[in-house]
Amino acid sequence: MTDRQSWLLRRLALGVVQTVGVVVLVFLLTEALPGDAAVALAGDAPDPERVERIREIMRLDEPAAERFADWAAGLVRGDLGTSLVSGRPVGDYLTGAIGPTVLLAGLTLALLIPLSVGLGVLAGRHEGGRIDRLVSGTTLAVYAVPEFALGVLLIVVFALRLGWFPPTAVGHGTDLLAEPAVLVLPVLVMLARPVCSISRLVRAGMIDAMDSPYVAQARRYGVPGGRIRWAHALPNAVAPAAQQVARTCDWLLSGVIVVEALFVIPGLGTVLIDAVAARDIPVVQGLAVVFGVVTVLLNLAADLVTHRFAPRAGVAA
Repeated sequence: MTDRQSWLLRRLALGVVQTVGVVVLVFLLTEALPGDAAVALAGDAPDPERVERIREIMRLDEPAAERFADWAAGLVRGDLGTSLVSGRPVGDYLTGAIGPTVLLAGLTLALLIPLSVGLGVLAGRHEGGRIDRLVSGTTLAVYAVPEFALGVLLIVVFALRLGWFPPTAVGHGTDLLAEPAVLVLPVLVMLARPVCSISRLVRAGMIDAMDSPYVAQARRYGVPGGRIRWAHALPNAVAPAAQQVARTCDWLLSGVIVVEALFVIPGLGTVLIDAVAARDIPVVQGLAVVFGVVTVLLNLAADLVTHRFAPRAGVAA
């Protein structure tokens, strides 16, 4: 077995362990929520009989280990559970609200890569110059602004003052593409900090790559500057940025919750917030597991990309 195959098997095994860890952690955290879930679901003036019925439905009178085993077995079969509030399968919540969330995350990622790489290459090409200082100073300033504060600022300026974009997605349902203007401000908020962090990494990687011996050798052979930057220097510069892209995808899963709440977008983040407020434990557990597994898969993909562009770093990891 080659070193690459051995590394790949170890990384896949680690992904499986991480997935199991996510499932266990989600169950333990929901079990540790304060208060009595049955009493919370029963309403403001709970009837003891109603509380007992809810407790039986939630199987709170059974050992936690038994409930975990049944829940985990259901996850293996693709059963995320059933909502205690509506009686609907958690999978229905997932399929009904995943569209806006995927659309937001997809648009963000589609714009993130070219913007980050372009700004990073531009700043690195003019190291120490006016363009480099402008790009570096702007990205540093934008990165310092929290997402929620930036979202409020954009709403006040571009929605309420100028009236260029809708302030929220209220009245537009889940088909956000029917009025693309609704997506502009949310996508800007989700793009702001990731573009800043990744472009700075690409800039640093490009500067190091352009000062490397193989680039100097390519120049001596008369290789055009554009080909050196994009075909030789850039692949080595994006290796460290690939890990940051994975962390950005992790952030998107949490950032989308903030953005959806701020702009009233009916996505998975909104569903999760409503489920937490209603103490709808199966929905919270199901969505948390989905978010956790997606995070594990994204990190695995980032490691594969890093290994592709920097094999030594990947094998060492």
